[in-house]
Amino acid sequence: MKVESDSMKLFDPESESILKWNKTFLLFSVMALSLDPLFLYIPVINGAQKCLDMDRNLAIVVCVFRSFFDILYAAHIIIKFQTAYVPRYNHIFGRRVCINDRHYVAEHYLRSYFIIDVLAALPLPQFAVLVIFRNLDGPTSFPKEKLLKFIIFSQYAPRIIQTSLFYQKVTKVSGFLIEKAWSGAAFNFFLYVLASHVVGALWYLFAVESELRCWHIACQRHNCHSNYLYCGKGRVGDYGFLNTSCPLLERNEIKDSTNFDIGIFLDALQTRVLETRDFGQKILCCSWWGLQSLSSLGQGLKASTFYGEILFADFIAVIGLVLFALLLGNMQVCGLTCLVLFYSP
Repeated sequence: MKVESDSMKLFDPESESILKWNKTFLLFSVMALSLDPLFLYIPVINGAQKCLDMDRNLAIVVCVFRSFFDILYAAHIIIKFQTAYVPRYNHIFGRRVCINDRHYVAEHYLRSYFIIDVLAALPLPQFAVLVIFRNLDGPTSFPKEKLLKFIIFSQYAPRIIQTSLFYQKVTKVSGFLIEKAWSGAAFNFFLYVLASHVVGALWYLFAVESELRCWHIACQRHNCHSNYLYCGKGRVGDYGFLNTSCPLLERNEIKDSTNFDIGIFLDALQTRVLETRDFGQKILCCSWWGLQSLSSLGQGLKASTFYGEILFADFIAVIGLVLFALLLGNMQVCGLTCLVLFYSP
């Protein structure tokens, strides 16, 4: 169904075609949230040469799939400009009025969710990987790595906000994911698994940064250039001292201040998950760590005194508590609904 206008035809926001598109786009948005953390697995440690490299095959695959989702986000923006607006106050006494004025629809969308949708559709991670991270093939500076992390994180936040707002809108209009009692609990369980996936990817990236931080400290002691801790043709010098400068010690084995405290990233270095290019092994190992940490609310984490590591451990504890409460609440609602349906005549 379309809403007629003198100058153009706008889609009815409650028509079957728009409702189907909204459900489809919501599912693709959740899939996009699952894809973006894969960018954090692109940095890889070269254990033999003690330098930071990148998994180019993974970078190409992730960038291609991410570009496909970006096209869907752009199509969603175009559809929003072509969809009529139904204000809440027009649902009075059963009357339903669509505002199909093109300028009003565009102005309303520009003042509401347009900025968030545009920020979610920008291909910033691809730019970070293909332009910034590619410079690891030669001497580079440490701030570029910080910039890479900032771009990926700043892109992920608008997508979380956009998906959350769109989920509330779709479920309110069509009842999607709340049509059945078990669907809400299943969706929250999926959010729990997704959060484990994100936390595991963050743990991997922060472990890489922890290894680099130890190398930088060792370089300062041996008067070497930290810029050449990155793999590439421009890397020169003998850095064999890094094999003994950053030993993988438990906290009770650290005897003096010269030993670097790996903290909660010790398992990542001991299992050499930072050095493998086997993507399946890498993501399963990190996702399991994320699920284990969220389920235990971070109780088993032994963080070092580094403030970033402490904040990450606090983040895991808080997110785990919130997600567990949401999952438990939805499971209780599902159980009560099933009991009512079972005992009802």
